[in-house]
Amino acid sequence: LYVSYINLPVQFPNPSQKRTKLVGRKKKKGIIVYMPHSATTQPLPYTAVDEGGNTTISAVHPDIIRTHILTRLDGPTLASTACTTSQLYNLSTQEDLWTNICHSTWPSTNTPRLRQVITTFPTGPRSFFSDSFPLLTTISDPTAENSAPNSDRPSELISAVDVYYKGKPIFCKVIETETVTAWFRCSPFRLDLLDPKDVVATRIRYPEGEDMCRELEEDLALSWILIDPIGRRAVNLSSQSPVSVQRHWLSGEVHVRFATILGGGERGSSSESAQCGVVITCGGSQGRKLVVREVSLQVEDMDGMHLNGKDSLGILQRALEGKMGRKGRREEEGRKRYQEYLERKRQRKERQLRTEGTLDMLFMAFGVLAFASFWLVVLCR
Repeated sequence: LYVSYINLPVQFPNPSQKRTKLVGRKKKKGIIVYMPHSATTQPLPYTAVDEGGNTTISAVHPDIIRTHILTRLDGPTLASTACTTSQLYNLSTQEDLWTNICHSTWPSTNTPRLRQVITTFPTGPRSFFSDSFPLLTTISDPTAENSAPNSDRPSELISAVDVYYKGKPIFCKVIETETVTAWFRCSPFRLDLLDPKDVVATRIRYPEGEDMCRELEEDLALSWILIDPIGRRAVNLSSQSPVSVQRHWLSGEVHVRFATILGGGERGSSSESAQCGVVITCGGSQGRKLVVREVSLQVEDMDGMHLNGKDSLGILQRALEGKMGRKGRREEEGRKRYQEYLERKRQRKERQLRTEGTLDMLFMAFGVLAFASFWLVVLCR
């Protein structure tokens, strides 16, 4: 026997009459029997809704808002909700809400090390989400690299990486990198998520044929959050969706590239813009399943040269201190900036070729002139 009671507001023409009507029901053997009014409990408190008047969100109990409404919102929507009223601000800024959002958005953050680091941020997980979710924009201070002493640069970097396929996480990992050793500063900067002999097997069917690259471009996504635990800062270095997908003609492996364009270097130099690129190398197994063979991050300048640890650390430091924001969809904005970077890179290469061609012509003319002058002197003797 199951009995439930429902409070239904009913309008009466005479205000002296009862404003509510309680209806109870009991269900037995699949039959619903409505009970009379006298068999129910006391009515709920009278509100403005009972008179057909307008009501506000403040009339809803805070526990209902917090449990049944705010928990269904994503991070950007929850942040917008906090800007409406003081009541919603107090409810929307509670730490457990933002902790759950961070864990659901980036499963890699649900590790003991990252949970401890996130609690040290100014407002905890809310500050971490504010730093990690927006698409990175142009660095605000071009002189930051030269003006900041080496002691201010992060001594340790934590990478929280999540790989998604059709919106579902298929792989996540956290790695820690020391940046104070001489080997790190002098060697080419490269962060590898997997060891050379390690692979990540998935249950995803490996796409084949002409549509393979197109399917991976549409369905594969990546988040690479770089965290400075000492400075309590974070930045997402991924473009969220791939900017290019290419298949190797010999091995058949597919290289999926995610890129964020970082700026702030000296204008006209090769470091005016730098590409922070993440490449995922995918292949197929014997069971025709998708296998992730390699995930690596590197920083290269506009000449295509991979930077060493010292130079890359300066660029990443400016990225951590930089300005972030959203303009439209993150995926479209990331591809747009990558195409603009490739166009600037092409124009720079063309200028270099023209300059080299002009110098070659000058050297050739000087050589011909010197040769002619030499024989003129010889013949005139």
